[in-house]
Amino acid sequence: MFVSKMTLNQSSLFGQVDDLQDLTFIERPIRRSLKTAEEIEKLTVDEDLNDIERAVYLLSSGQDVQRASVIINLPNLVRQNPAETFRRVVPKVREVLHVAGADMQLAAAGSFLTLLQDDIVLIQTHTHSILQIVLLNLDHRDTVVSNAWLETLLSAIDALPKETIRQEILSPLVSKAQLSQSLQARLASCRILGKVACKFESPIVKKDLLPLVRSLCQDVEYEVRSCMCRQLENIARGIGLDHTKAAVLPELVELARDEGSTVRLAAFDTIINLLEMFDTSFTEEQHLWFLEFYKKLCVLGLQHENGHSDNQVYPLELESKYALVRRNCAYNFPAMVLFADPNHFLTELYPTFSSLCHDPEITVRRTMAEGFHEIVKLLGPNVHFIHKELVVLLQDDSLEVRHLIVPELVPALAAAEQKAALSLRWRVHERLLQRYACLPRVVSADQIYFRFLQRMFAIVTTNNVLPVQREAARTLCMFLRYNRKQEQRQEIIGKVLQELAQGRSYWNRLRYLDLCEIAMELFSKAYFCKHFLIQALELVNDPVANVRYKLCHMLPRLRSTIRLPADKHLLQQLEFCVRKLLCREKDKDVVATVRKVREGGVDDITEYYFNQGHLEMSLFLKENCANIIAKGFSNDQLAF
Repeated sequence: MFVSKMTLNQSSLFGQVDDLQDLTFIERPIRRSLKTAEEIEKLTVDEDLNDIERAVYLLSSGQDVQRASVIINLPNLVRQNPAETFRRVVPKVREVLHVAGADMQLAAAGSFLTLLQDDIVLIQTHTHSILQIVLLNLDHRDTVVSNAWLETLLSAIDALPKETIRQEILSPLVSKAQLSQSLQARLASCRILGKVACKFESPIVKKDLLPLVRSLCQDVEYEVRSCMCRQLENIARGIGLDHTKAAVLPELVELARDEGSTVRLAAFDTIINLLEMFDTSFTEEQHLWFLEFYKKLCVLGLQHENGHSDNQVYPLELESKYALVRRNCAYNFPAMVLFADPNHFLTELYPTFSSLCHDPEITVRRTMAEGFHEIVKLLGPNVHFIHKELVVLLQDDSLEVRHLIVPELVPALAAAEQKAALSLRWRVHERLLQRYACLPRVVSADQIYFRFLQRMFAIVTTNNVLPVQREAARTLCMFLRYNRKQEQRQEIIGKVLQELAQGRSYWNRLRYLDLCEIAMELFSKAYFCKHFLIQALELVNDPVANVRYKLCHMLPRLRSTIRLPADKHLLQQLEFCVRKLLCREKDKDVVATVRKVREGGVDDITEYYFNQGHLEMSLFLKENCANIIAKGFSNDQLAF
């Protein structure tokens, strides 16, 4: 027992020793992470040094973190003492950047941008030294660093005077754009040319920049040709329309035929972006020619020029190219809507639009789905023209196409309705609301509930145009009919009763009766009687004669929803409503209407149901003939 106990205690002790050794092992890295006295000495700076001296000392002998801190603080040093900073600190910064890492280079790019954009720099005195550092680092071997310096230069150009740009930037640009320079340098030259073009007058751009532009447009590398092509828009705006036609358009035409697909796409995008510029100078004939040419591109590979179906089988490579052309046409379709004028969409572009939405190539349909919301925004109140294509894309076989169109489309449709409401074209607004009735087929119940439902209520209760109000009420009923969430349906019905049936304005109560007429068409008789009938009959007590007058006209239709014998209590309430109107009504028009309805057979329930073809009522009376006679009905009332 004693030996066993000793063994147990020794085991426990050895375990504790092992734990202490583990703690010692964990502590060692912590000790090593602490700075030694020698390291602390290196990081210590004489407190008697002023800011300039301290910056020079840290740049010369400090650690990387200290050098980076000086570079980040450079704008503050310039504000405090610009002359000494540029005389002593900036040259040291230039030396440090020769061997600096990426993080320090990025910090320097940000600081020099601040210097170039800030009023603290005397442009004539110090800009040269700053730009020399920026231009020198454009050729940095790390593309991330070189791009950061390029962005610094491009951003600074806006704040620099023309003469400085010409001397400090354009002069070295001539050599950097040469074919002997690196790909990175030539790409940077393209972007710099595009940026400075808008800073100079047209003659200077034509004389000094266009030769470089032509050279880069014909570069052996497709990346350079594509980059320069995308800058031609800025070049064109810099030299003006006349010079653009003579100098830029030929380059664009040549680039549009380039063997590189990215170059062709860049050329097509640039042409589209310049359409607004050309549109003011196109003759009617030129405008029509361009539009017709675009339409042919949209069906390339699908149709002959005469419009007949093209059953020719193309090689796979050619078919792929045709599909790419049609996809690019789909991408630029919103721009073509602007070019043709949204008001002429139906006559000029709708057939082309429909063709692209039905294109057999999925990438074309996907591109149309991606830009559909832009087309909706451009058409505004005329968006009802494209509701068929909307349904087509939302029911596309491709799940990708269906998912692309919904997120951006919903807010675009809401914005289009707002534009239609603000316009004076109420018939367009009415037609647009008619098209909204199809939304439950393609948009989720939650999206309708949160994005469209409240708007329909607002139109019904506040719009001043009766047809628009009634169409909004119909759309509201469609939203209710196809909503499968019981909680939301109850909230909608409750809101209808609260804001319309019990509304403070008699105009809203009239709209409730309009909504009841629509509900009788869309819902089953049982559903209507359960949720709408009682509240309609209660309007017999309405203080406004117009409401009671409309209710009287609706009595036969309301009675047609009642099913006997299940709804006998509703029939009794309707008959009570009629008697109340006959006994108490003072308005002569209401009284005349009630009498006319009564003479038409409101009280003769049996005859009414027989004449309306309600066979179930006839069978019920036949089966219970003896009981009915016993209660005092005549044989004439039982004749069928």
